[in-house]
Amino acid sequence: MLLLTIVLLPLVGSIIVFFIDSSRILLIRFIALLTSTSVFLMSLFLWINFDKSTTFFQFFNKIEWSGSLNLYFILGIDGLSLFFIILTTFFIPFCILIFFPRSRYMKEYLFFILVIEFLLLLVFSVLDIFLFFIFFESILIPMFAMIGIFGSGSRKIRSSYMFFFYTLFGSIFMLISILYIYQTVGTFDYTVLEHIEFSYEIQKLLWVGFFMSFIVKVPSVPFHIWLPEAHVEAPTGGSVLLASILLKMGSYGLIRFSLSLFPLASFFFIPLIFFLVSLSVVYGSLNAIRQIDLKRIIAYTSVAHMNVIVFGIFCFNIYSLEGSLVLMLGHGVVSGGLFFCIGMIYSRLKTRISEELGGLAQLTPILIFFFFIFTLGNISMPGTCNFLGEFLIFVGTFLENKNVTFICALGIILSSVYSLWLFNRVSFGNIGILFLKSGIRVYDLRGLELFILLSLLILIFYIGLCPNDFLNLPYLNLYFLSEKF
Repeated sequence: MLLLTIVLLPLVGSIIVFFIDSSRILLIRFIALLTSTSVFLMSLFLWINFDKSTTFFQFFNKIEWSGSLNLYFILGIDGLSLFFIILTTFFIPFCILIFFPRSRYMKEYLFFILVIEFLLLLVFSVLDIFLFFIFFESILIPMFAMIGIFGSGSRKIRSSYMFFFYTLFGSIFMLISILYIYQTVGTFDYTVLEHIEFSYEIQKLLWVGFFMSFIVKVPSVPFHIWLPEAHVEAPTGGSVLLASILLKMGSYGLIRFSLSLFPLASFFFIPLIFFLVSLSVVYGSLNAIRQIDLKRIIAYTSVAHMNVIVFGIFCFNIYSLEGSLVLMLGHGVVSGGLFFCIGMIYSRLKTRISEELGGLAQLTPILIFFFFIFTLGNISMPGTCNFLGEFLIFVGTFLENKNVTFICALGIILSSVYSLWLFNRVSFGNIGILFLKSGIRVYDLRGLELFILLSLLILIFYIGLCPNDFLNLPYLNLYFLSEKF
């Protein structure tokens, strides 16, 4: 019942928030924060009570939906799900605390945040592939509304439609594949399907259907256009959720479904995957160097990092798989921290254009200190979470394909270029002339902001310096995958 309670609590909180009058802002924010914090604390008990001696799904809940059609609402988690559930519940309270556009729309913002948390928890815990598809796609609706309503730019409506239609288009193919599986096998139950061996030709067709949906979410070139647009226009909380959690749905789906259900097809499509990965890492890194909008820079770095993760997933050894998992978590924390810092800069100076910034180390030294630490994490400095993940990925991938490993390793060099260039432009040099003329009073970090960034900083080094808590194999349902490979 613990997992079911964790999943349903955000839904209950969103319903309560929905029926409270919009003028009662403090009460609405208190209920949303209480709900999200309670869910996070309860998710830690999932980790504490997780049985490390088995790779089977735990905290299992199975509720009959339609017995005649063999449809069930099934919840359960393994180590792969566990960490993403904790990552989700960890970030949601921060997205509530950091609400910058403090306006009469706070109720709607908090309602969408809680709905997104509810749907994300279901995505990472549901074991029915049809329900997974429903919840996977349902997240588009609140995110579409969040970008369109709370976006900060003139292109927010266009960006919300791009986000909606790009990701929806890819998922049409997954729906067709899911319906074929049900027609053939007669069940949507993932615990049954992972033991079904489809024919080689059928695997290839089904793999393409699932892959199209997940690779758009990652995203890889040429399906990446929606991501920079969505990041630039989204509010800070929306950008954090996109970078830290929503992108991970694609890589999570690749491990959970593409590798587990269609291993032969995964081998067959290795050349295609390696081509997309190589192109995306180089393209994303080079594009990050030429951008001037801070959010757009981090968006393109996410394209590069997420495709390194995809490379590790499809090299079919335990080192690269573990590294991909750690880098997914590390990228979530680091990119979330960077977007929080950019949001704090924007809330003070009303600009994200690097050419209009400069000298912030003189005005906000504490904020720039945290920005520097997150920048080090982004370039995978030893001791940070990203270093551990990328090191394990390249250890595994070097054994499989040295050429693609070399190309992806170039992304580390390029990431140092654009990350340090960005940090230098924002932090040093002359103080930005535009906000000097405007007379804006620039202040350093305040209590809640300091708490958020300090929490993320601790987590960056905790993952990087205490790897056994994340690499202890009994946590992960990867033995089953490695046996197939």
